[in-house]
Amino acid sequence: MKLDRRNTLKALAGLALCPLCGPAGFAAETAHWGYEGEHGPAHWGDMDAASKVCTLGSQQSPIDIDHTIRAELAPLEIKWAPQAATIVNNGHTIQVNAAPGSTLSLGGDTYKLLQFHFHRPSEHTVDGQSFPMEVHFVHQNAAGGLAVVGVLMKTGAANPSFAKVIGTMPQQEGPAVPADAAIDPNAFLPKGRAYYRYTGSLTTPPCAETVEWLLMTDPVEVAATDVAGFAKLYAMNARPVQKANRRFILRSG
Repeated sequence: MKLDRRNTLKALAGLALCPLCGPAGFAAETAHWGYEGEHGPAHWGDMDAASKVCTLGSQQSPIDIDHTIRAELAPLEIKWAPQAATIVNNGHTIQVNAAPGSTLSLGGDTYKLLQFHFHRPSEHTVDGQSFPMEVHFVHQNAAGGLAVVGVLMKTGAANPSFAKVIGTMPQQEGPAVPADAAIDPNAFLPKGRAYYRYTGSLTTPPCAETVEWLLMTDPVEVAATDVAGFAKLYAMNARPVQKANRRFILRSG
């Protein structure tokens, strides 16, 4: 089947959001999905065979963070380059593709940072509380496993890197363009490095249950005006909270 230019762009952007998706993932991205109505999260599992896990899976994300278990989790060894490569409006969010050499070490395994992207409002909640936004840093190891560092975002003091994302983000869906040199992924990390850990899934189709989630316990502050700027493009692009299904949620520290 021949894809038109719009669907091709959506498919390529989708592969970046789902780096484990091979040809089947490419095909899944040709199916239209969104966050509202007949194309919304309640219907993702009906789109195609690759996305059925969105409905049938037992380890879906996001979840509400409650009833955590304090554990001796290894510190996150984050070594991200202080700049990004490209930025893209992929039709579902604003995504910033990482500069080479950015890594996360977790339990003796090394993951490469592929990209980070934004959701409004937050996808994860804490004791039922939602936050204005959330940023996801998607990493992949040599075996293809994913580790996603999530950071909750609350309104307060301006974050210069987020302000630069908002000021330079493409206003229309299209191909990636060079990212501003002032966009530093490290600026989105809170001072404290405590985190929650649980096993889950991608929060977009095909909802593959292949993700080690590492959600920072402390949020970062961003300017309310910048949140409003993101909302002009994506007023709501968050999947609802999914059932925990008795999964353990560990908390470091």
